Amino acid sequence: AFRARLFTTTDKTPEEIHALGLSEVARIRKEMDAVIKSAKFDGDFKAFQKFLRGDPRFYAKTPQELMEKNSIVAKRIDGELPKLFTRLPRMPYTLKEVPADVAEGTTTAYYEAPSPDGSSAGVYRVNTSKLETRPFYEIEALTLHEAVPGHHFQIALSQELDLPEFRKFGFFTAFVEGWGLYAESLGLDVGFYEDPYANFGRLSYEMWRACRLVVDTGMHAKGWTRAQAIEFMTANTALSEHNIKAEVDRYISWPGQALAYKIGQLKFKELRARASKALGAKFDLRRFHDALLENGALPMSILDAKIDAWIAAEKSRGN
Repeated sequence: AFRARLFTTTDKTPEEIHALGLSEVARIRKEMDAVIKSAKFDGDFKAFQKFLRGDPRFYAKTPQELMEKNSIVAKRIDGELPKLFTRLPRMPYTLKEVPADVAEGTTTAYYEAPSPDGSSAGVYRVNTSKLETRPFYEIEALTLHEAVPGHHFQIALSQELDLPEFRKFGFFTAFVEGWGLYAESLGLDVGFYEDPYANFGRLSYEMWRACRLVVDTGMHAKGWTRAQAIEFMTANTALSEHNIKAEVDRYISWPGQALAYKIGQLKFKELRARASKALGAKFDLRRFHDALLENGALPMSILDAKIDAWIAAEKSRGN
């Protein structure tokens, strides 16, 4: 319960988080079923999962091919950022492979922040081991999360703000990872996920984070076994068996951390809906995103108050 409060920066109990996770799993599953229909697939959810996990068209034959696919998506989303923000970070980022000596035991991808003195760029690391577990249909969501408008955008911008050092480099998991997950959905605002398989990949990634709410609290507050957690994630996501086992082992060894992603994302979505409703025709998505990021990473309660103040200021702007 303490670690749930620590990582989410909320007062939600493990029981509340577990119930929220089940609700999100049910909601996302309906969206996934709709995408399966749009793909004109002749089969049910399990058959579609099997098809995605096994069809060679969705997998790279070489590490270079996988890096090229990620690079194309990264460059495409770079060009859409002015539609989402008025202020962009100065520091660029690059793509590199995850080092071979750690690749098989680590995640699908991760981000390395720029050096504080500005001497080196951010790095989007792509895991090119076990190519049969790195499907193309996840690349759009993955790149938007780890690079831009996700981690690189938010972290590089934070380092360039006129703030005290502890705030420039502060790390509230619910904010940073919640922003990364929210950033995946911003592709919908700028023409990504038009392919049904990529859209299913986006939903599968969101489902993955929703499942975390269920299995993390399940194992650490409700007595679930490792096998129960693996079974739940296998039944509800399109992730490979290898990735699911690695994920569950991560939750076992790092209680509470995985709760931050979905809790943070839901707060960003809630604030966007609140601002859009309150401002109506005055709502500017670019200015809203600027407001979310202009103070660096914050606890959810402080972010909530900051956005309420921003909404009030926007209402009076131009009157």
